[in-house]
Amino acid sequence: MEAPLESSSLALLALRCPRCHQGKLFSHSALNISKFARMPAQCPVCGQSFEPEPGFYFGSMYITFAFNVATMFAVGIPLYFLFGDPDTWVYVVTVTVVALLLTPLILRYSRAIMLYLFGGARYDADWHKHRHATTGSNDF
Repeated sequence: MEAPLESSSLALLALRCPRCHQGKLFSHSALNISKFARMPAQCPVCGQSFEPEPGFYFGSMYITFAFNVATMFAVGIPLYFLFGDPDTWVYVVTVTVVALLLTPLILRYSRAIMLYLFGGARYDADWHKHRHATTGSNDF
């Protein structure tokens, strides 16, 4: 097992559990088109729930919207300056293609940000000690 990331920002970027910073938030690669959004119900390392309440991730659509607006500007502004204000269809097609290609990453980071900000779990370097005290388990 790898060592936990001490920084919550690095753990978020690495898409790791907000409590232990070790468990992966997603079950499959972002390149797996049919399964890129699948998350385990809880952290495989510390048992932290990844869905604090039913429908929790509906709120992440606002974060996704912000990412997509940023994508529109990050693609549209260079198009304007590099290609001398091309036709509208060029903007629409280019932004659409880039947004579709980034969908797996945008969805994953939107969910991770939602979980880190509103999921109620904070990094606890001694999570395993608390688990032993409450469960009496000696399996770690």
